[in-house]
Amino acid sequence: MSNNAMLSRVEDERVLVLERVFDAPRELVFKMFKEPEHLKHWWGPRGWELPVCSVDFRPGGVWHYCMKCVDRNQGQFYGMESWGKGIYKEISEPESISYTDYFSDAEGTINEEMPSTEVTLEFVDLDGKTKLINRGEYVSAEALQSVMEMGMLQGITDTWNRLEEHLNEIK
Repeated sequence: MSNNAMLSRVEDERVLVLERVFDAPRELVFKMFKEPEHLKHWWGPRGWELPVCSVDFRPGGVWHYCMKCVDRNQGQFYGMESWGKGIYKEISEPESISYTDYFSDAEGTINEEMPSTEVTLEFVDLDGKTKLINRGEYVSAEALQSVMEMGMLQGITDTWNRLEEHLNEIK
């Protein structure tokens, strides 16, 4: 892993902003978010796999996925599935992606009990490296707090570490 730590801050009590620099060209980092064959290698925390990942990468298109814990050392989480559904709003390749991220079930039915996130990913070209800026906007400070309590920050840290490892393998 590099020493490019993820920076995080909260704006307006309900917007989580995450930033990290990856040592890879912007087009390649962007590609990692649009192609299921790449997402399957890195999306999710360590010890979790993506056995289901379908992507219709266009405004109005849906990304439906399942993260499954395959690490017996994670105790009560072993075997657990976590389904998600993203609905793309705007795509400007290779600069940005915005989508609404929902918790869902295997059929893609949105779980209204769980907070959704308005996600904007910005890919900033830094002379061959890429700064990824992830803005996650929640309906309230309480909704943001609830996902933080679920361990979301550690999960994203693991996920972005795995992204960096995957980029290093393929570039």
